[in-house]
Amino acid sequence: MYPIEIVAPMKAEVTSHGFKELLSTEEVDNVMKSEGTTLLFINSVCGCSAGTARPGVVMAVNNAAKKPDHIVTAFAGYDVDAVKQARNYLLPYPPSSPAIALLKDGKVVHMIERHMIEGRPAQMIAANLLQAFETYC
Repeated sequence: MYPIEIVAPMKAEVTSHGFKELLSTEEVDNVMKSEGTTLLFINSVCGCSAGTARPGVVMAVNNAAKKPDHIVTAFAGYDVDAVKQARNYLLPYPPSSPAIALLKDGKVVHMIERHMIEGRPAQMIAANLLQAFETYC
């Protein structure tokens, strides 16, 4: 588990923009079983991928005409139980950190895995999400 001193600023980068933290398995189950659309961001310390994923998801949420009903996050390597539970809802996708999923009524309708984030700028990630929001929200 990563020390809070490392994780706190990376969490704040998204929670300060309205992302609700999922800290327990119960919180994950409650939001994932709710009706409507849910944007789930699995945050991580990975500099190259999470370093563009965080501003990308924030950009998308801040600039979306249509937004998901629920905007949530959990931190890989820190919110261990919550991330493990959230990944159950992302199957058959393998564990990926960072990862961005859009779910509708508890089912994944759009997934951005780490290999789709690596080497891409935040603007490209945001554009991908904005298109998904227009389609599913």
